[in-house]
Amino acid sequence: MKRIILPALLTLSLVLAACSATSTAAQDDPQSDSVSTESSSPSNDSAMRTDEQGAIIFEITPLNMNAPTDTLEFDVVMDTHSIDLSMDLATLSTLTTDTGVSVEATLWDAPLGGHHVEGKLIFPATKDGKSILEGATKLTLTILNVDAPTRIFEWELK
Repeated sequence: MKRIILPALLTLSLVLAACSATSTAAQDDPQSDSVSTESSSPSNDSAMRTDEQGAIIFEITPLNMNAPTDTLEFDVVMDTHSIDLSMDLATLSTLTTDTGVSVEATLWDAPLGGHHVEGKLIFPATKDGKSILEGATKLTLTILNVDAPTRIFEWELK
């Protein structure tokens, strides 16, 4: 009996330690809070925004905001230890500019399900034949009802 319990306890301890490493790091970060913030990392991810509401941590990085093609693409990373991430973010996401232009996401290109999901959230870059970024100074990505009523990510445009 002891031969079974000891390895099981050791395995459980390792799993719990690995799962809690991310949340412990977030708690130790004095700049970490429960709203969207700019990443403090000095790497090329300076445009990354995070949101730690509820049990899901979101990290969102625009991929082509400075040189959009037909689409505006965002890298989205979601991490949790308690919720299945099988939702389609395209149906829950809207991109809005400070000029009043708003577009719905067209594609959530990611695996559905699991506790650690990374994918691309894709929006049209034009509306009515005109770039949605034309004349805009701020871009806002809103995601609804993913373990929090509203998650808002904002970027200043140059």
